[in-house]
Amino acid sequence: MAAGYAELLRTRHAARLLVGTLIGRLPNGTAPIAIVLFTRAEGGSYSLAGALAAVYGVANAVGQPLLGRAVDLYGQPRVQLPAAVVSALGMVWLAFAGTGSAAWAYGAVVVAGLFTPPLEGGLRALWPGVLGGREERVHAAYAMDAVAQEVMFTVGPLLVTLCVALWDPAAALLVINAIGVLGALSVVVSEPSRTWRSEPREAHWLGALRSRGLLALLGAFFFVGTALGSITVAGVAYADDHGNQAVYGWLMAALGLGALVGGLGYGARQWAGAPERRLRVLVALLAVCYLPLMLVPGPWAMAALAALAGVFLAPCLACAFIVVDRHAPVGTVTEAFSWLVTFFGVGAAIGTGAAGPAVEAGGTAAGFAVAGVAGAAAVLVLTVTRKVLERTGVSVPVGGSAEGSRENDRNDARELGFRTEQKA
Repeated sequence: MAAGYAELLRTRHAARLLVGTLIGRLPNGTAPIAIVLFTRAEGGSYSLAGALAAVYGVANAVGQPLLGRAVDLYGQPRVQLPAAVVSALGMVWLAFAGTGSAAWAYGAVVVAGLFTPPLEGGLRALWPGVLGGREERVHAAYAMDAVAQEVMFTVGPLLVTLCVALWDPAAALLVINAIGVLGALSVVVSEPSRTWRSEPREAHWLGALRSRGLLALLGAFFFVGTALGSITVAGVAYADDHGNQAVYGWLMAALGLGALVGGLGYGARQWAGAPERRLRVLVALLAVCYLPLMLVPGPWAMAALAALAGVFLAPCLACAFIVVDRHAPVGTVTEAFSWLVTFFGVGAAIGTGAAGPAVEAGGTAAGFAVAGVAGAAAVLVLTVTRKVLERTGVSVPVGGSAEGSRENDRNDARELGFRTEQKA
């Protein structure tokens, strides 16, 4: 499996784009913990810290699809780098203004979240061109992408805590965001990013959301995000029950480790059949693996269950990336991937909010039950919308039969998992 990923990374531009995107996304991946640590260091309450982190998340959820649409319209360099700079300036504003004025603090995190560049969707739009449009290589790249996310979300918080230990929380905000701008710069000056152009798109105010198949997928991954968000809160309650906050770190590490192993295994082989059907099976397995968490056994057994709960996460994400690509209307690929990020993130925020009352009402097991219920809801959405998802829906531009013929050519290319160039 590692050999397959190594082969992908030896492809020209592939390693640079993957690493640059991960570095560029560090500010986004570490923002919640960085904001909380900074707010507490400034003397702010936990309520203020949580509220600022939540506002950042909401602003990010709003900004991602809007910036994704802008990328599809105007290209990556014109949008990604300016957005990264403005987002970083929002965090600089927070670092220097502090939290003494709540209005200024909220304004800073809104700017930082709203202008977070859609590097994640941008990378997935670049993979087909970088890898020559070969279906199996693009699918393997999506799996590698999902695995790399787990690495980023593991290393990122450690980097923040290191910066805090060496300097202070304000310095952590500045350093992480400076690194993020450099990552975005590395991506947008690369040849694939500079030369990439989205296909001509039909003018429509809904953009990517006019695809029924994409809407079905987004609905399912809203609930997958809800499950993950609830686990983060239930994990804290579990650690409190066992009188050791370090237990929480071990549980989250085990969850990430399971996702890493699952992603590596998924990307190690080629998969036959429609990805929509495969996704339904993977999400069902993911939901089933959430259920044993309600047993809340001792820490070692609980860590093993957490690892099991993570095994099918990266495969689900990798398969979802393929499905997004197949269902995104022509010319909306970056926006479509950004919507997936948004729905997943909003679902995680809802799960975080729902798990707290569940823990207070029924204990730690009830908190983990939220994950089980959300997983079941994700499976239900995919089951109810099965026919919609298994019919690859692509919008046809307004025009005559010749234009429709060109659209059919592009649809055939979608079945191979990549987009073709617009014919002259």
